[in-house]
Amino acid sequence: MNQDINIIVIRAQQGEAEALEQLVRQVQDRIHRLAIRMLVDPGLAQDATQEILIRVVTKLSTFNGDSKFETWVYRVATNYLLTAKKVLARDPGLTFEMFAEGLLEGLVDENAAAPEDHVMLNELRVRCTMAMMLCLDPGHRAAYVLGDILELEHLEAADALELAPATYRQRLSRARSKVQDFTAQSCGLASKAAACSCPRRLPAALAIGRVGADTDVLSRAAPDYKTVRDLASRTVDGLVAAKLQRATGPLSVSKDMVFEVLRIVNPPDPV
Repeated sequence: MNQDINIIVIRAQQGEAEALEQLVRQVQDRIHRLAIRMLVDPGLAQDATQEILIRVVTKLSTFNGDSKFETWVYRVATNYLLTAKKVLARDPGLTFEMFAEGLLEGLVDENAAAPEDHVMLNELRVRCTMAMMLCLDPGHRAAYVLGDILELEHLEAADALELAPATYRQRLSRARSKVQDFTAQSCGLASKAAACSCPRRLPAALAIGRVGADTDVLSRAAPDYKTVRDLASRTVDGLVAAKLQRATGPLSVSKDMVFEVLRIVNPPDPV
């Protein structure tokens, strides 16, 4: 965040409209990246981002500077993502076992595999990488996203999740172990021994509409397939899962939400 964020916060708390606009604009991408990594679905993530921004604005007076403003925003955001009924109702209850089985369905042999410069490979890579998070329960997912994807310091992530530092470290360690094990066993980018690879999986993914219907919604601005493949080949086993999870691009909001959020919070007076 901008180094002057605390000044902007104070001005916004004092009722300065321009400062409030600045504040919302500074945090909206950060919130969206957390939301989409937790929820995966772009539409659901955009709705959640708007709801969280509304909460940030309406609760702004309660921020007293006891923590970094960024940490407080993440606390508001994770509280919503872990408790909102309409979010919890959409969680698919996926497991790593279910996901692994699904990846093996329809794999083609190497001769029929998609060419490695195919733009769809990158969409498939990003979607698969992100869908993997749904195999973690929401609590462990939040710990992993904050710690290993967004790379918050442990104390900051624990504060955001309102957990004791030791509890957070244990939760992150369990989540990290599950993601690393699955990636090593099931991801062709991480292991040549894995049955599934993006080129072998792409024909089946296209056939069932997992990719191609709204190309680039998730993968826009993400590193290309070859870049990530090369990165994975140079990364030691213990770090490759996290490197792949971070290689999803900025995941910015698709539109500026500032004025819509502020219109909802402060509706115009009736004529």
